[in-house]
Amino acid sequence: MAKGNRILVWDGALRLFHWSIVLLVAAMWWSAENHMMDWHRRMGMILVGLIVFRLAWGILGSRTSRFTSWRIGPGAILGYLKGLASGAHKPDFGHNPIGTLSVIAMLAALSVQVGTGLFAVDTDGMESGPLAILVSFDAGRQAAEIHEVSFNILVALIGLHVAAVAAYLIFFKDNLIRPMITGRRAREDFEAGETLADSQLSWVRLAISVAIAFAAMWGISNAG
Repeated sequence: MAKGNRILVWDGALRLFHWSIVLLVAAMWWSAENHMMDWHRRMGMILVGLIVFRLAWGILGSRTSRFTSWRIGPGAILGYLKGLASGAHKPDFGHNPIGTLSVIAMLAALSVQVGTGLFAVDTDGMESGPLAILVSFDAGRQAAEIHEVSFNILVALIGLHVAAVAAYLIFFKDNLIRPMITGRRAREDFEAGETLADSQLSWVRLAISVAIAFAAMWGISNAG
C-alpha cells in the first residue's frame, strides 16, 4: 500500500517507549532472577526515565500520545463494549476506550513496581534501591514486599494485554501490532469524512520531555 494511503497514528517517540518497556521489563525480571542486582538497578533507573518521559509526553506529545485524547468516560466505554458485542468493530484513531484502560492499568502497575524498587531493601540489608537510605529498614522491607506483589500484577496485566491483541486479530482481523511498529494505519480503516492528520512529533517538545526524564533520573541518582 502506498504511503499516501496510510496515516501516521503513533509517533516514533511513543513507539520507541512502548518497545523499550517491553524489553526492559523482561530484562528486569531476568536480572533479578539471576541476582544481577547492579544491572537490575541500572535498568530500573532507565525505567524511571521512561515513565517520567511518558507522563511528560502525555502532555506535550502528538495527538494520540496526549492524555486528552483518551476516552475513558462510562458512556464511551459502554458504547464501545456494545459495539464489540454486536461484532461492529471500528478501529479508533489512537487508543480505544478499553485499550486506554489497559494502558492506564499497566502504567500504574509499572509505576508502583519501579517506585517501590527505589526504596526496597532485602532481608539482610545488603541489596537496596537508590532511595532506601531515605526510609527505615521496616519501610524498605515493606516496599520490597509490594515490589514483588506489583510485579505479579504487572505480569497479569501484560498477559491480558497480549490476549486482547490476539483476540482483535483473530475475531476482528485487526492487527494492532503492525501500527505500533510502523506507526501507520490504512486510511480506509477509518470512517469516511473523519478528520485525520498525521500524528507528527515536535522535536522541541520531544527535547523538553527527554530533558525532564533525564532530570528525574539525575535527581533520584543523587538523592541517596
